[in-house]
Amino acid sequence: MHFPIEFHPGSGIRLYLLRHGQVAQVTPRRFLGQRDVALDAHGIIQARAMGQALAQVSFDAVVCSDLERARQTARLVLAGRQLTATPTPLLREIALGDWEGLTVDEVRRQYPGEYERRGADMAGYRTPGGESFGDVQTRAVRFLHSLEPLSGDILAVAHGGFNRALLCHATGLDLSALFSIDQDYCGLNVLERTGDGWTVLGTNLRCGQATPESNSTPS
Repeated sequence: MHFPIEFHPGSGIRLYLLRHGQVAQVTPRRFLGQRDVALDAHGIIQARAMGQALAQVSFDAVVCSDLERARQTARLVLAGRQLTATPTPLLREIALGDWEGLTVDEVRRQYPGEYERRGADMAGYRTPGGESFGDVQTRAVRFLHSLEPLSGDILAVAHGGFNRALLCHATGLDLSALFSIDQDYCGLNVLERTGDGWTVLGTNLRCGQATPESNSTPS
């Protein structure tokens, strides 16, 4: 698989920000959040394919969300390498609190008007017992700051919502538009540290057969 960017070593930091592979698809869709689920068979294939596509990159460090779907993806991508991923809660998906495991219809019945309030304030609205995307972006910025002492190629395996929040920060896009950024299962984003900021070299780069975001569980 050829990505439309060049993989070459250099000074500074190049961050390979990967969404985990596909998890089981359910109908009707349910809010997943930080529920701990594993990859399904197709997600395993996706992660292995991404590992092959990134075989030429000699990662200097690897981190991942401490949720199983991200840890499993990292293990599969790193298969055959003398590397292990360091799990961190900083990279977790958005916490949806009491909404996790519910369908949209169930949320509307149990929390009248709240689904619409969230849609009107995607950056600031916190689900009961959960986070807002503003909170997630704060975590994402903390993660980027944690990379400042490092250099080289860094792989980070995280989640669709987290990745979107980080990319909004890196590009200056308002969080209200975060769902305009596509993040398929096992979609790869590549960023470089440039001075005091980050340059996005590519988003949602894929190899093999991807599963569109519209088929995944809602954030």
